[in-house]
Amino acid sequence: MNQELTVDFPGLRWRPATASDVPAWAALIARTAAVENPVWFEREADLQQQVESRKNPPAENTVLGLDDDGVPRAYARISRNPGAGKAHGFGCVDPDWQRRGIGRALLGWLEERTRRRFAADLPDDGTRQVPLLRIGTEEQHHHQGRLLESSAYAVVRYFNEMHRPLNQPLPGNVLGNGLELAGMVPGLHEPVRLAHNDAFRDHWGSEPRDEESWNFTVNHPQARPDLSTVVLDSSTGQVAGYQLASHDPDIAVQRGIREGYTELLGVRREYRGRGIAQALLADAMRRFTDAGMDVASLDVDSENPTGALALYTKMGYRPVNTSMAWDKEV
Repeated sequence: MNQELTVDFPGLRWRPATASDVPAWAALIARTAAVENPVWFEREADLQQQVESRKNPPAENTVLGLDDDGVPRAYARISRNPGAGKAHGFGCVDPDWQRRGIGRALLGWLEERTRRRFAADLPDDGTRQVPLLRIGTEEQHHHQGRLLESSAYAVVRYFNEMHRPLNQPLPGNVLGNGLELAGMVPGLHEPVRLAHNDAFRDHWGSEPRDEESWNFTVNHPQARPDLSTVVLDSSTGQVAGYQLASHDPDIAVQRGIREGYTELLGVRREYRGRGIAQALLADAMRRFTDAGMDVASLDVDSENPTGALALYTKMGYRPVNTSMAWDKEV
């Protein structure tokens, strides 16, 4: 790590995160989440992936702020796919250490690290890109929004978390001729990854998933292959669509409801308009119900080009939370 790049806040000792920091790092995030009640927050498994990342080595792309007792009180990290047009910034400050200027100092670190990443990682054609930093917030977290707005960030997209109660009549899931439902098994991991990259190439902000990130997705501790489904073309065996589900038991305790969450839902372009997404969601609802879930949930881009929001509304999903993507050219 370039030792000149540190957080401009002298009240804490700053250094990169390491594998041995993961439990205390996760505890910092959990303390913050207990006060701010985000819809989702990173756990130890997520942070373990970060410290093992080859694309975003933690020595250069993470920073922890430790107090005099060695307890993490703040952190920031950058994630960027090689050659991508944007970097993603993450971070939080311990509730007991907020309102001291640490969040703004972390934002400065994120921006400088983004500039350095873009300067070092040139695209294949050698052209320099304007460094762009994207940070996500939830609508309920007004203090984060005020900080970003005062730092010249702008909201560029809205996303809706949607719930569908499972105690209501469930829709049918009939597929057209030539299509069949299959379980999500390890042998389909790679075909589904390729189908995902194909299905999402026309979605705003989406970037191809490489094997490193995909393996983490399908092998995550909260992943539920038993609640996931793939639609195959009967004549070719090609993946036409997929629904990958997860379940977070801690969320069940926090919210008081058991959620079957659709992590990813996609349909290849050539198969759109054949009711595949509806069949996948209907199948998911039945699987969730059989597993004792209370609601089916998912997130959707409010301007999704495939008309997903209208489909979800038609199937009984209703928005319960809004999040935003904030961008700044740094």
